[in-house]
Amino acid sequence: MTDLDDPRTALRRRMAERRRTLGPQERMRAAQELRRQLDALPALVDAPRVAGYWACDGELPLNLVLAAAALRGQSLYLPRIESGRRMGFAPWKLGDEVEPNRFGIPEPTTREGMLEGRELDAVLVPLLAFDPRGHRLGYGGGFYDAHFAFLRDQPRPARPLLIGIGYAFQQCDAITPAEWDVRLDIVATDQALIDCNDHHGTS
Repeated sequence: MTDLDDPRTALRRRMAERRRTLGPQERMRAAQELRRQLDALPALVDAPRVAGYWACDGELPLNLVLAAAALRGQSLYLPRIESGRRMGFAPWKLGDEVEPNRFGIPEPTTREGMLEGRELDAVLVPLLAFDPRGHRLGYGGGFYDAHFAFLRDQPRPARPLLIGIGYAFQQCDAITPAEWDVRLDIVATDQALIDCNDHHGTS
């Protein structure tokens, strides 16, 4: 089987292409709606330590969500890629300097004060596709799945809460998970909040 025949690869390509067709105004409207959805989620609003991501390549922007969290006094973190598939989460404030990592994604310039995922309270997770049961299709690097592998054996929800972020059109009926995949607790889109723990185990 070639990459072109792999259903996961084909779905990644299709969703990435559709996401890139969105114009700046569509993305900003989606960012505004996403903030409204997440402002209604106590598990995020009340989380002391929140990790986000730097939106790239058409991802749903988190600028309004992170600004709201900062105003509430929550501590913000962004991922920093280490060697291999390792990553951690570095403290970040609005306006702090960032630098591109080896994938060209901006990340905090300092490793000082970095945390492991298990030390966070809520993590906003980027994705290319998702289903209502919390199965996520990422970018194929395996960074999030490797870092949060400890959650696979825990009753959910657990700490940290994993909140997938995507546009409503990125929802699929079902994604067949790989054995290493880590399930999301919640997915927040520009149209809805989906409690994946309610759907998990249902057909």
